[in-house]
Amino acid sequence: MIGQCGITTQEFNNEQVPEIGFLLAFDYWHHGYDNEVATALKEYDLNILRYKHLNSIIRDNNIVSQNVALRNGMKPFGTKTVFYRGATMPQIVYRLCR
Repeated sequence: MIGQCGITTQEFNNEQVPEIGFLLAFDYWHHGYDNEVATALKEYDLNILRYKHLNSIIRDNNIVSQNVALRNGMKPFGTKTVFYRGATMPQIVYRLCR
């Protein structure tokens, strides 16, 4: 197993929104799997799930995942801050609208 991926729901602006998510083991970074996963999940949503919009919520310092979202046709839509284990984590919300 090289990681996990899927469309989950995450909180943004006091509502649950569908989000493309993936987490790959370090040995599989920078092999293009992130792009393949994001594209496949977008197509799955467009053809099967048909959400009104699809999101990717990405740490502000994760440039690689931000570029994956941009290549997948998403645009920056907003920001949010998550507090996790005593740390503040600014995040950028990318969105693709139907």
